[in-house]
Amino acid sequence: MIALHINGVRHELDVPGDMPILWAVRDVVGLTGTKFGCGVAQCGACTVHLDGTAIRSCVTPVSAAVGKHITTIEGLAPADRPHPLQVAWVADQVPQCGYCQSGQIMSAAALIAKTPNPSDAQIHAAMSGNICRCGCYERINGAIRRAAKAGSEA
Repeated sequence: MIALHINGVRHELDVPGDMPILWAVRDVVGLTGTKFGCGVAQCGACTVHLDGTAIRSCVTPVSAAVGKHITTIEGLAPADRPHPLQVAWVADQVPQCGYCQSGQIMSAAALIAKTPNPSDAQIHAAMSGNICRCGCYERINGAIRRAAKAGSEA
């Protein structure tokens, strides 16, 4: 048994230690907001936070998360009080197909948590590992800037 803290809830999982966090979260716990993309940590669709740091859950084993806190897109903010990035994503009509968006938002949330008012260069650096097949990068960057501005005005 492996104990994982996911979105503030302790889960006792009967899984091997080398199972990727992605599959524990999706298949065992049932939180399907985190997506499988490439399986080799190149696309960012599987991004979650591990103690506040954006990580690729498709290649990170559950054993690396023991004693730490995992946050998925479902745990980023309560449904009745969306995260500023989620509000900005809707306001800026960011997604087309939407498949990569949970990973995009999780990477952006980690950036804003550490750098509340990121420069364009910082946004580019933090988001460069997230691929959007639809090419929504300008809208993604705009939503990040909007959310950062909203956070600084709060």
